[in-house]
Amino acid sequence: MRIICSIAFVLLSATSFAQSFLLKNEELVFSFSTARGKQLVLAKDRENKYMVYRFGTNDKIEFEFPEKNKLSWTLFTYSFYLRGGAASNEGEDLNYISFTSNDIKYTIYDTYYAVGNTASIGVKITDLKTKRTTDIKGINNTRKGTMVDFRDNHLLKIADDLDE
Repeated sequence: MRIICSIAFVLLSATSFAQSFLLKNEELVFSFSTARGKQLVLAKDRENKYMVYRFGTNDKIEFEFPEKNKLSWTLFTYSFYLRGGAASNEGEDLNYISFTSNDIKYTIYDTYYAVGNTASIGVKITDLKTKRTTDIKGINNTRKGTMVDFRDNHLLKIADDLDE
């Protein structure tokens, strides 16, 4: 009986996450968990009506941006750099999605460097008035989805410069 209750709890917890961070009409674009138990989710409407950023705990979404409408696509910028090859060519795959809200810039990152075989995910939050930046690192094995699709799907503006 105890095992059944544990399984039910896990399933309900997963459903709770899905319900609070993804609406029925949405699909996951990119997400990860942080060491402090927070979740970052980029989601989009299945019919590409909008994209939305959500951050918080399983119990509470602490920040959601922007309003869910067609204009939301214009508020996000994607930037990337890809140098193929292994460590001998110093291969890199760098992906960033950024937006600004109330003089705070949010830069979601997903980076890979062949030298050292290192990958990192997270979000850098920069106060544009004070220039102070906080880097909230994600846990790599919780990463779901990809930002790479924005290279070719024409949904986001692609910046000429990397937005590190």
